[in-house]
Order: sequence, then structure tokens, then C-alpha cells
Amino acid sequence: MRLLVTGGAGFIGSAIVEAALAQGHDVRVLDSLRSDVHGGAPTIPTGAEFVRGDVRDAALVGAVLDGVDVVCHQAAKVGLGVDFSDAPDYVSSNEFGTAVLLAEMARTGVRRFVQASSMVVYGEGAYVGADGPTRPTARLKADLDAGRFDPLDADGSPLTPALITEDAPLDPRNVYAISKLSQEHLATSWARTTGGVAASLRYHNVYGPGMPQNTPYAGVASLFRSSLERGEAPRVFEDGRQRRDFVHSRDVAAANLAAIDWTGGGEGHRAFNVGSGVVHTIGEIAQQLSEHSGGPAPVVTGEYRLGDVRHITASSDRLKSELGWAPTTTFEAGMREFATAKLRAAVK
Repeated sequence: MRLLVTGGAGFIGSAIVEAALAQGHDVRVLDSLRSDVHGGAPTIPTGAEFVRGDVRDAALVGAVLDGVDVVCHQAAKVGLGVDFSDAPDYVSSNEFGTAVLLAEMARTGVRRFVQASSMVVYGEGAYVGADGPTRPTARLKADLDAGRFDPLDADGSPLTPALITEDAPLDPRNVYAISKLSQEHLATSWARTTGGVAASLRYHNVYGPGMPQNTPYAGVASLFRSSLERGEAPRVFEDGRQRRDFVHSRDVAAANLAAIDWTGGGEGHRAFNVGSGVVHTIGEIAQQLSEHSGGPAPVVTGEYRLGDVRHITASSDRLKSELGWAPTTTFEAGMREFATAKLRAAVK
């Protein structure tokens, strides 16, 4: 099978390329090598064809789709962003880029599409209150200033977090989240119009060797690792008890390869959570990385970022039951490896 991986020189994209080559696929990579992501020249795995370019370039995209059976779309601007001035770049890179790619796929007859979505489309995770399942509104600044970090029930008591499923209401709360949900809607429209099949993989907290460092758009695992590499203690926001699902990049790559074989099952578009299914806290990951690297202990700061959610953890049962995927890297083994793994060069 010939596979086009957009963003294939990036952290997750390169893991997918390596896994696809190992399975014997013919792989073509399209990546713009944007400077706020790549601090140095990336190494493209031997055997992959590399094309430097932007998914917003329709003529180029049409050319690289020649002979392609399935597109694995990883190219995107990621992270919460620095401030709202990032909005045009998120919309252009993620929404417009995906629209151009799908339009060229429609024109050239490529009918199988897998794309990177994100847990951020949910907003807050799933919770249970006194009256059963509930979805809280965004946390109030006054509560955060007072150190009340957990979403509250109507009676003022903390809600109990639960695993979130793909059928949960969607509530994107920042520009990045809105752009990822827009990508899903575009994929749905494309599938309905062309008869193609599209799988949107809602990644939870991905970590692993080759993560980017020294960028405000990096994930928390990378920020902790970068601090430890500088000899500094990881700074943990809020009280460190925020619950997350950390999933290794190799398992995410395996999920993408499982999804490229999905035939739709009568549906044109379907979303799948990609998580380990095991809950850990932000504080735990900082502690694990400090211990395994021999670095200073984490510092819990009590600081917060407006727009961050408190708890979000995944049920990946749909991905397991429908695509036969299962994670293979445990949190403990993954953290031990990641604590000393090589990161990508710093962005200058």
C-alpha cells in the first residue's frame, strides 16, 4: 500500500513512517519543516520518499497524491498557543490545510483518510455528580485564584472524573481545539460527498523519544524533560493532581496503521480515542521523569493557565474492539525510557 504521511518528519508523523516502513508499506512524506516545530534538520527514515512542501499548496498536494492509496494526515499546528494572536495560524495551518488536502483527494480519487485529531475537542472530561453523568462548564478564574481546581457539582462538592467516550458532547475551548474539531467536520463532509472513509484519531497525551523541546507548543511531558535536561526542577501547575492518559508514540503509530485498513463499516467518518486506558496525574509524570533521570524533584507551583482542563482521560474501547488495536508500552516502562531518550533539537 502506498501511504502519504503529511507532517511525516514530525514527532508523531516520523513514528508512523517508521512503523509503516517496518510493515512493508510504500511511504511518501510531505512536510514543510516549519521552524517553530523543527529545531534542526530531521532525519527521514531510509526507504521513505520525502517531499518538502505545505499542505496549503494545492498544486503540490495534487502532485504528491499521485499513486497514493491512503493519506495519514499529521501536519498541524499543535498546542494551546501563546495567545489569541496565534488564531490565524491555527486556522490556516489546520483548517485551511485540511480543506486543501481533502479537496485534492476528492479531485484525484484518493478515498481513504486517517487524520490526527485530539482530546481537546471534548473540553473538560467526563464526570459523575450526585445526579449521575454531567459535563461541567469552564472553570471560573475566581475559583482557580483561590486554589479550587476541581470542577464542582451544583451543591459545591467536587465532581468525580470518569473515562470519556467518543459519543460525549464536544466542547472545544480554545482556538487549537476548534481547529481540530473543524478538521473532523471537514473529513465528515468529504466522506459524505465522495464516498470515501475517514477516521479521526483523538490523541490523548502522547509522549516518547523525539518529542520537540523548548517550545511553548510542546506537551507537558516534553516541557518536564526539557527542564530536567537543563538541570531544573519540573514546574507542575495547579496541585499536580490533574488526571491525564499518557500514551506512547509507538502505540499511536500502531493506531494509525490499524486505522488505514478501516473500511468504514457503513459509516463515512468515525472518531476513535487513542489512549492507554490507564489514568495518571501530571504530578506523577513529573515525579517519574525526575526519578528516572536523577534530576531535581518537581515543584508544585499552584499556577494555572486559563483554558486548561482539569481532568480528561480516555476510553479507547472503540479502537480496541473495532480495529483490533491495543497499547503495548506501560506507563512505567515508557517513562523510564523517555526520561533519558533523545529529544528533538531546540527551536531557536
